[in-house]
Amino acid sequence: MTANQKMTLRLILTKADIRKVILNTRPSTVEDLISKLKESLGLHYNFSLQYQDPDFNNELCNLTDTEELPGKPTVKVIPVLELVPVSSDEVFSDTTSTAETEILSHSPQERLKKWPEFFDIPTFSVDVEYRLRQAHLLLMSEGIYLKVTKELKQEILERLAESMYCYTAYPTAPQFESVAAALISKHPCLQERGSTTRCCGWKNSLKHKMANYRTKRRQSGCLDVAVNAGKRGRHSAGGQPANKRIKKAKKGEINYLPNFPDGFDQAALEGACKDLVDEMQKRTPNGLLVKQKMDQTFALRRNEVVESEPAISTMVKRWPALFTEDQVCSRKRR
Repeated sequence: MTANQKMTLRLILTKADIRKVILNTRPSTVEDLISKLKESLGLHYNFSLQYQDPDFNNELCNLTDTEELPGKPTVKVIPVLELVPVSSDEVFSDTTSTAETEILSHSPQERLKKWPEFFDIPTFSVDVEYRLRQAHLLLMSEGIYLKVTKELKQEILERLAESMYCYTAYPTAPQFESVAAALISKHPCLQERGSTTRCCGWKNSLKHKMANYRTKRRQSGCLDVAVNAGKRGRHSAGGQPANKRIKKAKKGEINYLPNFPDGFDQAALEGACKDLVDEMQKRTPNGLLVKQKMDQTFALRRNEVVESEPAISTMVKRWPALFTEDQVCSRKRR
């Protein structure tokens, strides 16, 4: 076959995702074929290829040469998992729970953003924006900085806390500083003349405001901050100390302990979990249904892992789909 001839192939990505692919030219090497598939399908992960060999009753064989392919071949994508070595300290610092490393699925959650390189100050209310604009004009004309009232400061801090919570419930000191610096950069009239950085006061105020904001979220039932609440208090002197087993999101965990999806309660998610177990007992499970149910039950699964810390055998029995090739590869691609 000539190199400039079109190539039509049946591509197996997963059991539930099989596509017809047409390439304008026939690749001369396996590497060239992989490159063209990545480009045409938007695949951003490494993989190898297998093909159905007519010499062996169309059983799958590793593809090492494109000349082995028939006219219209069936090719299967085999994702390659890249393992990164870690030190023993990092290994023992993790908890014993297996599913701690589970990465967020594509189901909609509250926080889907990573902390930005440059924090974008949100738009405040119409009244606040007007007062800041007038203060900026006064600063430009007469060099007078705005005297921030308690009411105005609270409105600004409340809006900033909401925006920061979209990224993390527990900002670090550099993150607080980046928000404060971005604030006075966008609104120079808010600079503090007695401060070396012109924003030390805003940074400290943000820390206190964020703590208060977490308290409000915890009282409203948000699990990702409620899990860190201390159990010992004036009305529960026999409870655990407040600093025992503090659970904050680690790097790579966008939603450490999300709330249940809208419209679902514990009973509904337990039903979805049972449907998953029943589906996985079939000889050929429905891949789309499994993915949908796994996304739907993510919050329930995380709640079990964080609160109960189940054994591996329990997780395998209760969530068999979590350990399938498709789920492992999909989490790796994310």
